[in-house]
Amino acid sequence: MNYNICYKQQLSHTMPCTGGDGMTLEELTREVPELHNYLKYMPEELRHRYTIRVYPPGTIVHQKDFSLNYFGIIAKGEHRVINEFQNGNIYMIEKNEPVDFVGEVTILAGMEKTSVTIETLTEMTVIYFSRMDFEQWIEKDIHFLRLVAQKVAFKLYRSSYNRGARLFYPPHFILLDYILKAAAAMDIDKRKIIIVRKTRQQLYEECGITVKTLNRTINKLKDDGVISLTKGKITMNLEQYHHGQKIIHHYVNSQ
Repeated sequence: MNYNICYKQQLSHTMPCTGGDGMTLEELTREVPELHNYLKYMPEELRHRYTIRVYPPGTIVHQKDFSLNYFGIIAKGEHRVINEFQNGNIYMIEKNEPVDFVGEVTILAGMEKTSVTIETLTEMTVIYFSRMDFEQWIEKDIHFLRLVAQKVAFKLYRSSYNRGARLFYPPHFILLDYILKAAAAMDIDKRKIIIVRKTRQQLYEECGITVKTLNRTINKLKDDGVISLTKGKITMNLEQYHHGQKIIHHYVNSQ
């Protein structure tokens, strides 16, 4: 997989890349009013010790096993958290939207190196502070610490709630559930038909189903009349959507 890795190639890969458009914290807060709740008790000296970076889609902004000496607040844009393994496989842990953070788990755990990789899905704007400044900030600002802890706890809750599904349920259930959620997110009730514009590799990463099994599963769902294929892409109309919902409901209730 080709990544646009936005890291300086010096200083042991510890600092985010330079860039951005000269935007100030005040200007960004006006664009993203939700930031005010996170920054309202920030120590005054930190208002002069930050860097704002804007990353294009498909950029690695935080890579597994790299030393971490910064903390980031994701103000705009979506990203995914992935785990990369030495055999080349990639496992997608979650997708997140702003306001979110970069490096909070590593720092709060007292670890030196990152445990996951973060890749942008859309253009993403991040406010960076040094790790030392962040550690001093949360010692002084209980309100901010609570917001960071709440976000970490929410991700853990979400992960715990869904953990085991990929082991317990068969591939056709996992893929159908994924497609139904994607269809709902794309407002299929209004659009009547949707296209899942994902490659097989992306579906593998997000569903945890091998490409070989994925192809068999797609053909099975197609034969069952739950999905269609258009130029190799999965499509689903409203009738198929309701049919898929009944299958999922029946499968869950029969376990």
